[in-house]
Amino acid sequence: MEPPPAPAPAPDPKPTSTPSAKPCDRDFLLHLEAYLGRRDGVDKLLKISRYASKIILSSSALHPDEPLARRLKSFESSVGLSRKAFRLGKFVQDVNSLRASHFQSRHDAALAALAYGGEGLYYFVEQFVWLAKSGLIDKGWLPKLQKISAWSEFVGYIGSISLKIRDLRGIREDEACLESSIEIAISRGIGHKEEDERLKKLREKKLMKRLSIVQDLADGLMALADIRDGKGKLSRPLLVSCAGLLSALISTHKNWISC
Repeated sequence: MEPPPAPAPAPDPKPTSTPSAKPCDRDFLLHLEAYLGRRDGVDKLLKISRYASKIILSSSALHPDEPLARRLKSFESSVGLSRKAFRLGKFVQDVNSLRASHFQSRHDAALAALAYGGEGLYYFVEQFVWLAKSGLIDKGWLPKLQKISAWSEFVGYIGSISLKIRDLRGIREDEACLESSIEIAISRGIGHKEEDERLKKLREKKLMKRLSIVQDLADGLMALADIRDGKGKLSRPLLVSCAGLLSALISTHKNWISC
């Protein structure tokens, strides 16, 4: 789920004469350093490696008794535990996102509570799942903690998808208004360069919102598989692993272009 956008900084009263470099002109290694400096950046790279390993293991490409298969299984398990450590304190992000939300109706307030409350509870409980798996607290609590974690995550994705579908409708309405304005400008022979730039940014925003919805659907599928303890057609290991890899790739792309 995406945190609310930060407020725009106040304009500099004395702008420098040197224009800032465009994101596409940034040095790759500097961009990579900024990306790896983010908690989510490292987490998503770990997620890619974990679910790529799970796809290999669940596709029967390797026999379970082969040494490489055993090493991949150990690697996947280790990465999964490492990712939980990266989530320490991450629930605070959802608390702040909920506090910063502006509700236009009770319906919006309910959806925000589901989205941020569900995800926040998930990240909070995951801290204790990590402690149980690492052996600090009794592992007997693990089944209950994992069930609470899976349900709260699933509820969070329901709220998140609902909010993003609502936002997507608003973007489409703004896009239609801009297209109409450009058509009028063309018919009158008026310049519309500024409207074209706004339309381009709006379409990029719409694409990212659609990708975010796909990511939430993939993550929601994995949460549902955890709730059902791997039972059912939608909980097949290969399908769930592919969903995890898809989610990781989308999130990596989003984090890369935003840093």
